[in-house]
Amino acid sequence: MDRPRIGFVGVGGMGQCAHLRNYAALPSCEVVALAELRPELGRKVAARYGIPQVFRSASEMLDGVALDAIVASQPFTRHGVLVPELARAGVPIFTEKPLASSIEAGQRILEALDRSGIWHMVGYHKRSDPAAMYARAEIERLRSTGELGALRYVRIVMPAGDWVAGGFTDLLGSDDPCPPLETDPPAADMDEETAVQYNAFVNYYIHQVNLMRHLLGEPYTVAYADPSGVLLAATSASGVCGTIEMSPYTTTIDWHESALVAFERGYVRLDLPAPLASNRPGRVEVFKDPGGGQTPVTIVPTLPWVHAMRQQAENFVRAVRGEIPPMCEAHEAMEDLQAARAYIRLLMGR
Repeated sequence: MDRPRIGFVGVGGMGQCAHLRNYAALPSCEVVALAELRPELGRKVAARYGIPQVFRSASEMLDGVALDAIVASQPFTRHGVLVPELARAGVPIFTEKPLASSIEAGQRILEALDRSGIWHMVGYHKRSDPAAMYARAEIERLRSTGELGALRYVRIVMPAGDWVAGGFTDLLGSDDPCPPLETDPPAADMDEETAVQYNAFVNYYIHQVNLMRHLLGEPYTVAYADPSGVLLAATSASGVCGTIEMSPYTTTIDWHESALVAFERGYVRLDLPAPLASNRPGRVEVFKDPGGGQTPVTIVPTLPWVHAMRQQAENFVRAVRGEIPPMCEAHEAMEDLQAARAYIRLLMGR
């Protein structure tokens, strides 16, 4: 499988600007078809990116063309309906985060994947940022060697800000309306007010919920929800404390997202750019103070000019080719839904 044949389901804003333009630029794959409910938009996007086949629906595409993988950029409130349908193609699937709009919908997805025997990569693009990949490898190395002592604390801060960073400047539009779409039923254990809070949280902060586990390298449980909605506190399986600070302040034309992974005698700090910023990696700083009269050092590696969305596309293609494991499979992404539900239950008492 030198160049996997990719089919796209949906080429709206994120479909085009976060995903398609990155896959279309990769020499390691070929985008051979797209499915778009808006025919004018589908034709325009296919013409720009040189995609030979355009279909009106995902089912028509699956019946009309042989694919090696599917990228489906759709609202997460549709994943429980859409992913089981796509799974019948028997090829790997990529969707945006989160896995689904509820634990029940997520469970339906997992059951469909298990029946089909395929895997589903969920789009936590921060894992693919060159800085995050470097940081994760260094954290694992430091935990293995013990040279900075035990891991003690993980703190993630993500203020609301300009997440687009000019990323929609080349977005193609059309005049044809989008028809009504089937969405997942509401969660059985949430009233309307709770569901609104839950959906807002998973839409915006599920990246940080996932990043916490990624940096810890192990599962965790949500232990506390600040009533003001600013702080989530967690405890990892080995007893490490973790916090997520959600918009302690806001920015209008900037993006301030960071993670501090603290050991007894040093830390790894990760700063991430806006999600749709192009050709810009994050930044890593590693501080080591071994003691015993040795001079402390700070290391800031120079990273390649590759943005997370582009590297995520490359990582998905590599996983399809069997070169690496998927960056985050659906079964792990279910843990994010469970952590989010636990947080909302602590926050609202229901």
